[in-house]
Amino acid sequence: MECLSRRACLGAIGGSLLCGTAKSGTRRANMRPAQIAITLDLEMSRNFPNWEDTHWDYEKGNLNDQTKKYAVDVCRRVRARGGRVHNFVVGRVLEQENVEWLREISEAGHPLGNHTYDHVYLLAKTKEDVQFRFRRAPWLLKDAPLAEILRENIDLATRALKSRLGIAVEGFRTPGGFSTGLHGRPDIQQMLLDLGFSWVSSMYPRGAPVTSLGESGGSPDEAIFSKVVAVQAAAQPFIYPSGLIEIPMSPLSDITAFRGGRWQLKDFLRAIRLAVEWTIDHGGVFDFLAHPSCLGVVDPKFETVDMICALVEESRGKAQIVTLDEIAAKYKSS
Repeated sequence: MECLSRRACLGAIGGSLLCGTAKSGTRRANMRPAQIAITLDLEMSRNFPNWEDTHWDYEKGNLNDQTKKYAVDVCRRVRARGGRVHNFVVGRVLEQENVEWLREISEAGHPLGNHTYDHVYLLAKTKEDVQFRFRRAPWLLKDAPLAEILRENIDLATRALKSRLGIAVEGFRTPGGFSTGLHGRPDIQQMLLDLGFSWVSSMYPRGAPVTSLGESGGSPDEAIFSKVVAVQAAAQPFIYPSGLIEIPMSPLSDITAFRGGRWQLKDFLRAIRLAVEWTIDHGGVFDFLAHPSCLGVVDPKFETVDMICALVEESRGKAQIVTLDEIAAKYKSS
């Protein structure tokens, strides 16, 4: 990835990464600890819990009890090991009768970020592309420019969290990850800055492997695992010319593996282990992206989250579990 500013290059972690490419050689003694983030997108996902489930496209914020419980349990497990989970909330969940589970997560110290109100597509070119819900019910959209519709949907999620729970949002993640992030979209960058966000998590780097195994099962070949590791260098934070900080989502996400690839849990665990180990070895940043509506179905025993925590513990200080705010803080001071 080409660095976009001198500040971005100066922000390269501990001197081990330069413009997204790992230097060769051994780990330097003065390298900063790797930063490992565990993040959850609190939304429903098509194809889970049953493959034929597609209605969630229209009800992204209508979280079921299984999803909410898994999110709470992940937060408890990580907190018990000294870490915090960064959660991104689809605002419509705040319309549900009971949101005490979200209050519990927040009061335990886990930040809640903005994931828009309706899980809208920020790169939409027409109103029909904004979200499935509005294709079915177009009358819900205002007679307003597309940019205003997107801005209002983001701000509505912020206001909902404040009104319902008295919580100020911490950061913004776009629904969907974009292979080029917000490159070429200074308008969206500025919109987020104007809404009070200093950082965004929008990039899912180009080159992230998606190998579909279909219903036949099996395992990805070794080249795929190698590619998972190789793409981590492109998943490092940087700063756009606008000053907005980008914290990419690190491959593989649970949706990429279990929906896009129909992987088995054992192979996902291996891919995540290799990616985290690379990050620790290079003093980098790893932003683990998961959805309780998906991961809770394929990994009910929390093997992935427990493994990540164990790898950090076993690093003996070479890595820390952090929130995305903590990652962004270093770039703000660069």
